Amino acid sequence: MALPLRRRLPVLPLLLLAAGGLRAAERSGSSSSAMEELATEKEAEESHRQDSVSLLTFILLLTLTILTIWLFKHRRVRFLHETGLAMIYGLIVGVILRYGTPSTSGRDKPISCSQEDRLFTTLLVNVSGKFFEYTLKGEISPGKIHNVEQNDMLRKVTFDPEVFFNILLPPIIFHAGYSLKKRHFFRNLGSILAYAFLGTAVSCFIIGNLMYGVVKLMKLVGQLSDKFYYTDCLLFGAIISATDPVTVLAIFNELHADVDLYALLFGESVLNDAVAIVLSSSIVAYQPTGENTHAFDAAAFFKSVGVFLGIFSGSFMMGAVTGVVTALVTKFTKLHCFPLLETALFFLMSWSTFLLAEACGFTGVVAVLFCGITQAHYTYNNLSVESRSRTKQLFEVLHFLAENFIFSYMGLALFTFQKHIFSPVFIIGAFIAIFLGRAAHIYPLSFLLNLGRRHKISWNFQHMMMFSGLRGAMAFALAIRDTATYSHQMMFSTTLLIVFFTVWIVGGGTTPMLSWLNIRVGVDPDQDPPPTNDSFQVLQGDGPDSERRNRTQQESAWLFRLWYSFDHNYLKPILTHSGPPLTTTLPSWCGLIARCLTSPQVYDNQEQLREEDSDFILNDGDLTVTYGDTTITANGSSGPHTATTSLDGRRTKSSSEEALERDLGAADHEVTSRGTRLVFPLEDNA
Repeated sequence: MALPLRRRLPVLPLLLLAAGGLRAAERSGSSSSAMEELATEKEAEESHRQDSVSLLTFILLLTLTILTIWLFKHRRVRFLHETGLAMIYGLIVGVILRYGTPSTSGRDKPISCSQEDRLFTTLLVNVSGKFFEYTLKGEISPGKIHNVEQNDMLRKVTFDPEVFFNILLPPIIFHAGYSLKKRHFFRNLGSILAYAFLGTAVSCFIIGNLMYGVVKLMKLVGQLSDKFYYTDCLLFGAIISATDPVTVLAIFNELHADVDLYALLFGESVLNDAVAIVLSSSIVAYQPTGENTHAFDAAAFFKSVGVFLGIFSGSFMMGAVTGVVTALVTKFTKLHCFPLLETALFFLMSWSTFLLAEACGFTGVVAVLFCGITQAHYTYNNLSVESRSRTKQLFEVLHFLAENFIFSYMGLALFTFQKHIFSPVFIIGAFIAIFLGRAAHIYPLSFLLNLGRRHKISWNFQHMMMFSGLRGAMAFALAIRDTATYSHQMMFSTTLLIVFFTVWIVGGGTTPMLSWLNIRVGVDPDQDPPPTNDSFQVLQGDGPDSERRNRTQQESAWLFRLWYSFDHNYLKPILTHSGPPLTTTLPSWCGLIARCLTSPQVYDNQEQLREEDSDFILNDGDLTVTYGDTTITANGSSGPHTATTSLDGRRTKSSSEEALERDLGAADHEVTSRGTRLVFPLEDNA
């Protein structure tokens, strides 16, 4: 019995050793787990620090840009615009980040998932019993699998393209609509629509077809290493057709260049952006049936046309409806008693228009543009004085910061973007195609438009419009939104170089070009172009000078004149506190509805103020105000004193205008209106 006992004696030490080993393993496991948690916390802290540094970098860029802009304005330097400055500073910072910051140790390891036949946007990876979530960033070609960017700082300053569309573009586009100079815009409405819609489509297809020839040439000479379809060329044509002459327009505004030229360029660029983005969406939606998905298919073509019309009209309606809803809320509530709440609601309703349109499958750019125009036309009249000032300044500041941020990022992206593909043949071909597309856009359309215009678009205007076809924020945002394929990466890199060239070279040559083309500057925005014999009709006057002052020029497009009467008599009284009472414009059986919808301010104000949007149609000399026994025109032609222009280009009031304002107690308005006779033009203008 002793033998078995002796054999069992070593069992206890073995158990003790095993228990000790388990405890040691547990301590080792807990120690390694603690080390992993500590490492994770350090990585999170480092990531937070890098995020702060990346945002600080852009803030310092904007700060430096603002200070340099002040210096340029102080020294009256016009050869380089603020957007060009932002791009230069972005380039400098990009070089520093690319070549001056150390790369982190590589932690990327390719894992084969050959059994899967599709992509996953999110992966859950099991690492030693712990699950980690990974998200899809994009495709990497096999040749660059070992050249993935290892610099965490460069990764941090590379923003998600959706940031540009959802955060930076809305204030830029809304400000364009909200600050629209409506009088000169509607005077040239027909021409602006022709340039924006027909011209952009012509430019898109000309550039697309020329670039398809360039792609075929690249394939022949062996410089095309991957697929590049005809639809890709058309998409590039749509992207690069989005003009953004912000540099030229800023110089025009500073020099007070001809208001009609300014209106044509500004109106074209505003609507052109909207058309370009909808056109690009329609081209993406082009999906022929059959094996070759990139061949021409008539059914798919007409479907794309339907998509274009549907998206544009739906986005337009959504923006207009949001503006109308905001106008109704501000009219029938007492938000004007709380300017802070009023401004906040205005801001949120305007921005939500963009996101609502995108969420519904429409285009936010179109929606927020027409929301801005509607807000300026209706809602602005219902806001308190404080809110009017706040909303104007708020969106002006947001527009300035967002635009300069985008141009700074352009300079940065030249060195921080990881998928650049530069092809000299494609780049040179793109510049030639853009030049020819712009020429086919401007000159033939101007010739056709001049057939129906009284005030012709002169040759020097056409040359200036041809020269001013800069590419900017919208083209960049459209190009960077999709860089997953070889063709799209080449398109993005080429677009970036085109934006650099046009902003620096074309923007810097604006002032010399104005001088060379003899385009007048220092023009009062309220001053009209020099008269021609067939552009006016004499209304009244005692002599040649009086007749010249009192002739009515045909200004606005016939399309707008059809709309104006309906808007003035019905929409303005319903949506704002101005306009004639609905009890005088609606039928008598609508009396109850008319009294409910008409604002009390309209009844309280016995002498209604003149409608601001009559400026859409008429010049200062086109109004005749009857006051007492005296008939006075807005330019003061009834008395010996007429309106004059000061040395700085500003219009000073005549003595008759000042007396009229004092008598009627409307010092905040140019003229009053209850005895105002609106003289509508007799002939059409495109």
